[in-house]
Amino acid sequence: MEPFVREATNKTPYLNFNAREGYIQIKGRSIPENAHLLFDPIMEWLDKYISNPSPVTRVDIQLEYFNTISSINLLNVFKKINELYKRNNKATISWYCDKDDEDMIEAGEDYQAVVDIPIKIIEV
Repeated sequence: MEPFVREATNKTPYLNFNAREGYIQIKGRSIPENAHLLFDPIMEWLDKYISNPSPVTRVDIQLEYFNTISSINLLNVFKKINELYKRNNKATISWYCDKDDEDMIEAGEDYQAVVDIPIKIIEV
């Protein structure tokens, strides 16, 4: 399966989805004007990945800011990873945020309340 990599823009995050390494990274700002253009390819990639995942999947989310539509779509990403976790695949999600950013810390905690897979909140 081909890696899915997109460079960051001023409105979209850097994306690095690598099936061979079992690594998924979303980093930067996510305030796309047309969220489906950003997230539809991500969801398609995840659907393929879930059918033949790596033995271990590591997800790193390092967002400095995201809008409401991105929040909804991030939850969908977490739900896909949660599917792996429920199938007894090893998977981890790390939520990186500034130690002083209460909104981002709370967002990570909110996601944790919705999915079964533990989300490790890492304050930097």
